[in-house]
Parts: sequence; C-alpha cells; structure tokens
Amino acid sequence: MTDEVDVLIAGGGPVGLTARALLARWGVRTLLVEKHRELSPFPRSRLVNVRSMEIFRQLGIAATVRDRAFPPEFGRVRFRDRLFDPDLGSAAMIGVHAPIPDSPEYGVVTSQDRLEPTLLAAADTPVGFGVELVALSEEDDGVVAHLSTGEVRARYVIAADGANSTVRQLLGIDIDGPGAMARMTTVVFDADLRQWAAEQPAGVYFTATGMFAPIYPEGGWAWFVPTPAEPGDWKSLVTDAIGVDVAVKVLRVQQFVSTGFVASHLRRGRVFLAGDAAHTVPGLGGLGMNTGLAAVHNLCWKLAGVLHGWAEPSLLDTYESERKPVAHLTLRQAVANAHQLRRAQQRQDGELPWSERYFAQMGLVLGVDYVTTEDPGAEYTPTTEPGHRMPHLPLADGRSTLDAVGEWFTLFTPTPTVFHHGEWPVRVELLADQRQGALLVRPDGYVS
Repeated sequence: MTDEVDVLIAGGGPVGLTARALLARWGVRTLLVEKHRELSPFPRSRLVNVRSMEIFRQLGIAATVRDRAFPPEFGRVRFRDRLFDPDLGSAAMIGVHAPIPDSPEYGVVTSQDRLEPTLLAAADTPVGFGVELVALSEEDDGVVAHLSTGEVRARYVIAADGANSTVRQLLGIDIDGPGAMARMTTVVFDADLRQWAAEQPAGVYFTATGMFAPIYPEGGWAWFVPTPAEPGDWKSLVTDAIGVDVAVKVLRVQQFVSTGFVASHLRRGRVFLAGDAAHTVPGLGGLGMNTGLAAVHNLCWKLAGVLHGWAEPSLLDTYESERKPVAHLTLRQAVANAHQLRRAQQRQDGELPWSERYFAQMGLVLGVDYVTTEDPGAEYTPTTEPGHRMPHLPLADGRSTLDAVGEWFTLFTPTPTVFHHGEWPVRVELLADQRQGALLVRPDGYVS
C-alpha cells in the first residue's frame, strides 16, 4: 500500500482490473482497492466479445484468456423447455462461434472468476483486498480518499465499484433508466454433464425455467433463475429443471437484482465512474462487462496523457461525451433482449424466436461512432471516418493494423514523413501501397 498515487481505482472486478493493467502500460502509478477479501467466486459475466479480446490483445493476454475459455463451438445458444429436452431453436454467437473477417481476434465464452485472475496477473502494481473506500474529498490538485485502512491521495479516481457504487452515492450522482428489473438467483452446482454437453455444445441454454451455463471446460454448471417466492430445496429445483434424474451437488447460491441504468454523469471533478458504477444492463447478450472494458480503454490513455503532460485536462471531458451515448445504446439493446427472451419463454411469438436477430449486435460491438453518436445498427460496416474504430486490415509484414496501435498515436501513411509532434507519443506506420495522405489513430484504436 502507498499513501500517494496518480490514479486510485476502486473496485477489483474485470473493469477495475483492466484499467489497472492499461494504466500500468502507460507507466501511471496506481492503487486498486477492493472491499472484498478475494476475487469473486461466482461465474457472473460469461462472454468476452471481439472488441474486448482486441483490448486484451493489446495487453498481451488474449492468448491466455482464450486458452482458459471454452472452445469456439460453445459460442452458441440453445433454447429448450428443460435442459435435456430437444432444441426449440439455436443460434450462433456472431464473432464467438467462429472468426470474423473484421478482426484478428474472436470472442470467447468463459467465466468471470476464470477471467479475473488473468487480469490481476496482467500488472504488478499494488492491490489492496479487504480495503473499502468510505469517503472522498477533492482538493485543487487531487483527491483525498478515506479508506478503511487510512488515507490515500490521488490525482484522479476511477470508481469501478459496482452497480451499488459507494463512490457514485458519495458524489450524489443520479441514475437514469428502468432500474431494478428482476430478482434473480445464481445456483452453482456440480453434475456430470460433460459428455452430454460436448455432444450438444452451447455457452448458454435458455429454458422455460431459467438459464443454464457450463462454467469451465473441465466441469461445473450455473443455473440463473428468477428468485422464487419460496425457494425450497435448490437441489430438487435444479434436478427438475434439468429434466432427467442426475446427481446434483449444489455448491453456492447467490441472489441479486437485475438492473438497468446509466449514471446521469460519468465524471464529477477528478472522479470518473466506470463499469457497473456508470452503467448497468440486464445480463442478456453479453453487453455489460464488455461495455465497461471499452469505456476504460477510452479513459485510460486520456488520463495518461494528462498525467504525463502531453494532453490538456480538457481532454478528459471527452470520456463522458463519447461513452455516455454508447451506454444508452447498450442499455436499450439489453432491455430489448430481455423483452424478447420473456416473450419467447411465454410462447408469444408465432415464429421461432431464437433467430440471429438476438445476437446481431456487431454494429454495437465494433461500429460505435464517437462523432455523431448515432445508433450503428445491427451490422458492422468498416470505415476510416473519424470517431470510428480503425478497421482490421493486413499490413505488409502480416500484422493487423490493430497491432500497430498501442501506448501511442499511430500515423498510417504510404509516404515517409517527418513532422513536429511535441512531446506526445506517436509512431509512423508505413503502408506499402500507392494511396496518398495519412490517417492518425488514437491509442484506443479510434480514428482521430
């Protein structure tokens, strides 16, 4: 522990851990504090989409995440009455079930408790588990954070401390959106279903009695179900929902509230909200965690620029102006997913409800536009217009254009050039073709 840092990160989930790893690459001094005494033992978020894997590629951990995840054939969903019943329908998760031409990476199905140790190991900066942030006071040149273990002074604070964020409440920031949508329960259990799952692979099995998900390639299951008024015996409930007489051992039960909101502000002074503290969506379609990862990828290079002196503090204002519209778009998509699932479970659609429509969200994953902030739609169309993610294109040496992006600005040009760039970090990437002009790309991979 230290009593003075550049950035204090509150919250040790995927978003906070990713922010820590990104800032470490920039040489920014950080301290991450997490009120729980260890990483979460629950599977929680289970889909790492293409864009998040591109971020992990930049951090050098994409291969590790992929090696610990399910194979691509599990990037599919199946829809049934009970787990062992025949399919009512099935759909591939686009960008997960198989590679796509728009990225050198593809998404993976994994579990949050399998992902977080990899993120924790991605940096060696200080982490305090069992340390709670209880109060904040801002000064002219920083923030004094009052922790359960003492005080820490930081130039800036990233609050990634969850949907019930203590920091958001301390700052008095309101939320917009539907709020609490459903009371849910996660039942983690063991049952010998490995051979059956290998023959009928899926990352998620939607049933009339809840959602089943294999947790790890080597075994383990989770059942996500609306919390019954009188739960009774969870072992019997799980066995009945499976649909066959199979030995079930319940390991853990966790109840939670599914919520949907966007904070009215993502920044107050020197404090920035991130992850579920900034925006929370229903966990259908794998949008929540991934949106938070993209947001801190947007934020961290800007913090590094201001802290290292090559960017004006006003650059930090663009975090909210660029990411808040994306959060609202994501919330609308996630709520639509939840309504579609509910209609399907109640058989309110005449056609099979489990079409590609549910997972046709590559436009939202890869196509967000920081200039117009318009809805990109379901499909992704590559473009080099300012405000869009730099498209994946092969370079002469076999790398992707995305591999030329890192802790610097990248100037793509076919013409060797010398230009004055002051103290800000920039690299020139020569293109072996006859096109003219140049393209400047930000450290987060967006065309500047």
